[in-house]
Amino acid sequence: MRSFLLVMQHDLALAVRRWSDLIQPIIFFTIVCTLFPLAIGQDKELLRAVGPGAVWVAALLATLLSLNTLFREDFEDGTLEQLALSPSPLSVVLLAKTTAHWLVAELPLVLLAPLLAIGFDLPGEGLRALLLTLLVGTPTLSLLGAVGAALTAGLRSASGLLAVLILPLTVPVLIFGARSVDLAIQGQNIDGPLLLLGGITVLALSLTPLATAAAVRVSLD
Repeated sequence: MRSFLLVMQHDLALAVRRWSDLIQPIIFFTIVCTLFPLAIGQDKELLRAVGPGAVWVAALLATLLSLNTLFREDFEDGTLEQLALSPSPLSVVLLAKTTAHWLVAELPLVLLAPLLAIGFDLPGEGLRALLLTLLVGTPTLSLLGAVGAALTAGLRSASGLLAVLILPLTVPVLIFGARSVDLAIQGQNIDGPLLLLGGITVLALSLTPLATAAAVRVSLD
């Protein structure tokens, strides 16, 4: 736990210093969520139907934008190799780095999403469901993305490969996240898809740190 906290604090401090890297996903997310309502028009029914999926897709793409450099600098300066040789479990250390990434790159998107989703004319129930599903589901995006980022850490211009590796795995998260918001808009119970979304997150939290550690070792070899 001490190693986890130290690594997470270190990465958070570095992220604050490199604030320009943090703001890029936020700007991208804001632009996408703003342009969709302008392109669709003033049809409220259509806006409500498209809104949940559009916000979730924008969050996923913004996550991919920030994942490309998650481990690359540590790989290039030898930090990953030192972490792999340290007595602390590599999976725990990498989970700390992934947690720091979620806090600085995705939590702002989660908090910003309900404000931007007003443009899709979502009711209060839909906005609350959107905030809740993003809060539950976006950690899975970071956890899955960390595996892909570890596999491509030694490659230059690996954004396309990272997207190919990660996007198919995120489909269930998008489906259950958007479906929960749709049900909330219709006044129905969202417990089913929300529990499935939470189950996916728990499963990812259990398995992906080990997969990320294995991917880092492959990249270092």
